[in-house]
Amino acid sequence: VQYFVNDMWKPYSNISSVWFKNATQIVDKYHWIRQVIWAFEAIRKQEQKKFSKFYRRYFKKSKQLLIKRFDFLTDEQKQQVNIMLYTSPILSSAHFYKEDFLKILDCKDRDSAKSAMSDWIDSALDSGIPQLQKCAKTMLNWLTGILNSFSSSITNGFTEGCNNKIKVLKRNAYGYRNFNCFRNRILHIFSHQHCDTKKQATV
Repeated sequence: VQYFVNDMWKPYSNISSVWFKNATQIVDKYHWIRQVIWAFEAIRKQEQKKFSKFYRRYFKKSKQLLIKRFDFLTDEQKQQVNIMLYTSPILSSAHFYKEDFLKILDCKDRDSAKSAMSDWIDSALDSGIPQLQKCAKTMLNWLTGILNSFSSSITNGFTEGCNNKIKVLKRNAYGYRNFNCFRNRILHIFSHQHCDTKKQATV
């Protein structure tokens, strides 16, 4: 085993340390990126409660605009975001930290990511915003695995997608009383992927 990719759950990390000592431990990108999104969302909800009913609804409906990377927005959307950030200095500050963090994703190698991540963690710890400080401590605790994700393109995306598809199947069926029926249904919904792979292999 060369790589061990896991989410930010300590037992998985412990398993890797005991049974796969020679493997490079990687924290899946999706899981460490969403830590910052969760922190930002917690701040948005906290500030949203201070607004009038009209603004609370407006902020709730515009959640995706605030989460999305600012550079990827249209000019009209950027103007909307700037208006929202103007109403709350704390939210504006949190948005700055969120944007600053997402720039780390542009790093091409481990060393540049390490420098950028260290600067962000130090800055977040000094931000005075509890949600960001907690997030920075989490990043610090998992720093090695996070940085290793810049050295390899391997992720748990496919596995996570399969798990989600199976959960949706089970929910839509309101559960299965017979395991064999459940298993056959799972094999059926994934059968097309096997066919696609076979076609690619023969081309």
